[in-house]
Amino acid sequence: MPEGDTIFRTARSLNQALGGRLVTGFETALAGLARVNDDAPLLGRMVERVESRGKWCLMHFSGGQNGAEPLILVTHMLMSGSWHLYRPGERWRMPRRAMRCVVRTEAYEAVAFHVPIAEFHTARSLARSSQVPKLGPDVLAEEFTPQTGVARLEAYAREHPEAEVGVVLLNQRVLAGLGNVYKSEVAFAAQVNPWRTVETLTRTETERLVEFALRYMRANVVDGKGDGIVTYTGHRRTTRSMDSEDRVWVYRRSGQECRRCGATIQMRKQGTQARSTYWCPECQR
Repeated sequence: MPEGDTIFRTARSLNQALGGRLVTGFETALAGLARVNDDAPLLGRMVERVESRGKWCLMHFSGGQNGAEPLILVTHMLMSGSWHLYRPGERWRMPRRAMRCVVRTEAYEAVAFHVPIAEFHTARSLARSSQVPKLGPDVLAEEFTPQTGVARLEAYAREHPEAEVGVVLLNQRVLAGLGNVYKSEVAFAAQVNPWRTVETLTRTETERLVEFALRYMRANVVDGKGDGIVTYTGHRRTTRSMDSEDRVWVYRRSGQECRRCGATIQMRKQGTQARSTYWCPECQR
């Protein structure tokens, strides 16, 4: 599943390609999007900006003809969705049957493939929706600070003291953007056992969890390509190794030696969603 860093890079690339440009065409295979486009066409609107909020991508369009309200295209990738950017006439790298919608401008066309959630909203309808407004602070937002993250974790611990650390790190209403990879990697780096309850965390441990969440996610959205449009396709990395085989500490390394102490990495399903959690029994006692 794409995590917050992937969606951040996606939104950044889409914004660089489409932001400030007029929509010259729109196509969709989804009835809900088609119905809104029939009533309030995207053609002639401007793409004002594209942003990420946790694991959600929001594409903002200006108002339309005859006083139509501004629209927001809200998408969530879940397990297999992705946005691609192409020049007009360029061959798509995925089959047309996987297309869910296309936003065209003179310079680029953005194609959403296999995206399971795609909805048009106005600002008012989005505020009433059940998902985006209830997100916790986005770890990759400019205004996010370590103090914000610590406060959210401690507030949640007071209300849900028996919740396990690994489950809380995945809770998008606590901190938005962290996914299954970062859950295990952050807990390892902070030397916190993911099966502990949040009520047992010290302030120092909570600070370390937030510190590594922020450090790892920011490190994985640096493109190093200046102002150019970049679609990042490299491996997510939490270690400093340049070897792709050594890029993470514990994730998907069950049965292998810990890179720090040599103990055997373990994995067990955690939470009601039975997500895989990896940890070192020695480093994270």
